[in-house]
Amino acid sequence: MTTVTITQAKRRLAELADRVSTGERITVTRDGEPVLEMVAPQPSRKGGYDPDAMKRFLETRGVSQFFSRVADDFDDPLPEDFLLRPLPE
Repeated sequence: MTTVTITQAKRRLAELADRVSTGERITVTRDGEPVLEMVAPQPSRKGGYDPDAMKRFLETRGVSQFFSRVADDFDDPLPEDFLLRPLPE
């Protein structure tokens, strides 16, 4: 993995983008601390969401239902003082 400073990254962005596109990971630092990693995007799978894959994932872990119940008022607005009230004991 290559490490460059943020100043170097600004000057060499096109070159670094070319290297990342070939699979290299590049860490960008500021004051010696990592602030970001440059990585190539992962190819998406047929629209991103695969319900069959999710079903297989849950079945292999013994989960029969993803949600057992959704409350009728799930998406109702919260009262204004919701965050100000103390938590129940």
